[in-house]
This record gives sequence, structure tokens and C-alpha cells, in this order.
Amino acid sequence: MPALPGDCSRNEMADQIQLANLGGAPANPVRLAYIDWLRGLACVLMFQAHCYNSWLNADARKSEFYRWSQALATLPAPLFIFLAGISTALVTQRLREKGVPRNAIARTTILRGAEIFGLGLLFRGQEYLLGYPKSPWTDLLRVDVLNILGLSMMLLGVLCWLTASATPEKSNTRTMLWGLAVAAVIAIVTPWLWTTHQPRWLPWPLESYVNGVHIYSQPQVWLFPIFPWVAFGFVGLAIGFLLFSELSRTKEIVVLVAIGVAGIAVSLLSLLFDAGPIRLYSAAIYDYWHTSPNFFLIRCGVLLALVFLAYAWCRWGLAQRGFSPIIQLGNTSLMVYWVHIEFVYGRFSILPKGKCGILRATAGLLIIFLAMVALSVLRTKWKKRHAKALRASPEPAAATVGSG
Repeated sequence: MPALPGDCSRNEMADQIQLANLGGAPANPVRLAYIDWLRGLACVLMFQAHCYNSWLNADARKSEFYRWSQALATLPAPLFIFLAGISTALVTQRLREKGVPRNAIARTTILRGAEIFGLGLLFRGQEYLLGYPKSPWTDLLRVDVLNILGLSMMLLGVLCWLTASATPEKSNTRTMLWGLAVAAVIAIVTPWLWTTHQPRWLPWPLESYVNGVHIYSQPQVWLFPIFPWVAFGFVGLAIGFLLFSELSRTKEIVVLVAIGVAGIAVSLLSLLFDAGPIRLYSAAIYDYWHTSPNFFLIRCGVLLALVFLAYAWCRWGLAQRGFSPIIQLGNTSLMVYWVHIEFVYGRFSILPKGKCGILRATAGLLIIFLAMVALSVLRTKWKKRHAKALRASPEPAAATVGSG
């Protein structure tokens, strides 16, 4: 199917999701680098979470070190989904400013989300085959982070389609406000959908996308259902439209500082709500660390604070002085996620699972980090070579004329 005027192909969409510089984008590279740095930070936090979880022995798991490691492990998934929302906002805004019809914009973003969702299913199939015969067939239908990342992007595309208005400015404002509203609703209903109002009438593979029940009678906290995880994407969408708004272009530092301050305020508000006398949920269903809106709120506060800190580090710190392995990982986050899993959790694990002390596991983590950076560099160089070859090749139309 030929592309619509102003539309972008799937490959172009992938480049935009990686925050490549679009036509008309701000000249300041910091506006793009700090997002990639955050994505790279999510990769590093993910590496440490997986490595220590897979390799540490029983004694090491009782240490304060491991407790802090697991505390940091609560950040990568929300960060990835949140950043997907920011990226979707960037792509949508640029296409709106180019006058692309809303149906074409929705098709672009939804198809990219469907591609990620499909890759999530493919990843589950790969893990099942590599783990066969020990892996149960039900693992094929497990709701993992790639599944929910792709589904989040599709839902964000639908919201952008629904909120499109007469002008890009009105559309962006409406999308931003509705994104926050949808995130709030998702966070508020999550405790009920995990407890008293579980949709048990659904087959478990579908219910698992609602509350992560999988094959069990109760939702599992290690899975990634729509409630509450997609809410991070809607918050990211709202923040993304703010970050790439006209206000941010003219008063960039003020906007970023305001986001950082808002992050601190939101975190304090979460603690205030948790300690307050008003209770929306009964004690039987309130679970602060997994399903409560208050925990969702404090994690959003942390994400907002990280946005400002990453911006400051990229603008005034050392992040962009020379080669940055963190930004490099952020440029190929999907690939390094996919590859590292098998060398940490799979049958090709570089260390014996559940048998290592902290020092040995840390050495393994360093190896994984360096290997993923090297793989990321190779991937980037290959893409540049491939792009250069495409630019050097003659256009099909020119070839046709020449051959005539």
C-alpha cells in the first residue's frame, strides 16, 4: 500500500521511536539525548535486577544489598512504558504539525505497537523452545513486558486518534489532559480488578491481560497486565506533549525544572495520601507495594524527577562528552533486552543460577553490561552502513527511466 502524503513507513516510525531528529525538530540535541539516556538507564537497572535475581545464592538473597537491588528493580518496566508514551507523543506531534490526517497517524502508531506486541509473542515462543521440555506451554501466553509495551502503544495511538482536534495545539492539549485522566482511572480501579472484581468470566489468557492472574487463582505481581502498567504509558504521553510543546521550546529549562519539582511534590502527595485518614479501599484489598494508586503515584513522581535529572546530566554533566555507553544502550534497548535474557536466565547463562555470591554475580553483571554495549555498537554501525548503502543506491524510478 502506498504511503499517504506526510505518512511515515514502519522503518521511519521505528527511527522516530528511537527519537531520531525529525524534520522541524528542535536543534538542541539535549532534547533527544536525555530520553535515550533514560532508556539506557532502564537497561542498566534491568541488567542488575535480572543478574542478581538469577545468580545470587540463598545467603546473598538475605542481604541488604539484594533488598536494594530489588528496590531498583521496580523502576525499569515503568520507565520503559513511560518513555514509550513520550516517544509516541513526539511522533504524533510531528505528524500533526505536518498536517497528516489523524487516521494515518493512528495507523502509524498502532501498527508500531502491534509490531512490538508481536515481537513479545515471538519472544515468549523463543523462550519456550529454548527451555523445552522444562518450560510449561502456558508460558507461551504469559503477559510479559514486551506484550504490555506493545499494547500500551496501541492504546496510546487510539487515544491520540480520539482526541484529535482542529489544530495541532488543541489536539496536543486535549491528548495531554485525557492521558492523565485515563492514567488516573486505571490506577484507581486496579485494586478492585485484582481482588473483589476479578473478571473470572474471562478465559485465563485474557484475564491475565487485565490483572496478571495467569494460570493461578490470584493475580501475580511479577507479570505486566494492563492494570496498572499501561497507566505509565498514558502519563508518559501527557509529559511527552508537554516536553515537545511550544512552551518547552521557548522555556525549556523552566519546564524541565517544573517537571522535576512536580515529581517531588507527587511523591510527597503519595505518602500523604497513604498516611491520611480517608480510605478508598478496605484493608483487605489495599496493597501499597503492588496495586495501590499511592504507589503508582510515587513511582510517577520518581519518573518525573528522573526526567529532570537526566536532562540536567545531559545538558550540564558528562553524559555527552565523548562516548556514552548509557545513551548507546538506549538506542538499541529492544535488542539488548532480547539478547541478555538468555545469558542471564536461560540455558546459556554465563554463571550458575542461584549459586553465586555478590562479588561473583557483580563480575557477571559487568560482563553482561560490556557485552551488551559492544553488541549495541555493532548494531548501530551496521544500521549506519545499511542506511548509507540505501542512500547510495539508485532510485527505482531513475533506474526505470535509464533502462528505457
